[in-house]
Amino acid sequence: MLSTLPAIASCLLGVFAGTLLKRRNVEDRRKVLYLVSAGIICVGLGWLWNIQFPVIKKIWTSSFVLVAGGYSAVLLGLFYLIIDVWKYRKWAQPFVWIGMNPITIYMIHNLVNIDDVARRFAGGDLNKLYFGRYGDLVVALVGLAITFAIARFMYKRQIFLRL
Repeated sequence: MLSTLPAIASCLLGVFAGTLLKRRNVEDRRKVLYLVSAGIICVGLGWLWNIQFPVIKKIWTSSFVLVAGGYSAVLLGLFYLIIDVWKYRKWAQPFVWIGMNPITIYMIHNLVNIDDVARRFAGGDLNKLYFGRYGDLVVALVGLAITFAIARFMYKRQIFLRL
């Protein structure tokens, strides 16, 4: 029950960031500055608070909310700078594919064990022989590639499942 308030606070951090990004009267580079600055401050305060109140994800401690929200704000600011300010967009296309069908991708991962499918492609004795201790990383990357392939297939055929 007590973790509900920090979860609401985490949601509000996202609302504040979204509201900032939607404002037309704030210059784009200033938005980036606000997001990155606020993120760094939140991360610093969260880790400072960790001394008295540990950062624990499972129970959504307030210090966790500050740290996670801070890292998220920094990353949002950097991606906003790269994609929307500098206009480097080609590399982000796979994330557009996934973003158009996130619930469908989530459901596919719950209905089909993508890790098992990836292990069929990249697992087994040859995996250990060729990749050694990085075999699990290769399996995870194959699973990610399968996810991107499904998302791309749906995007190209304009299959968008909404609830």
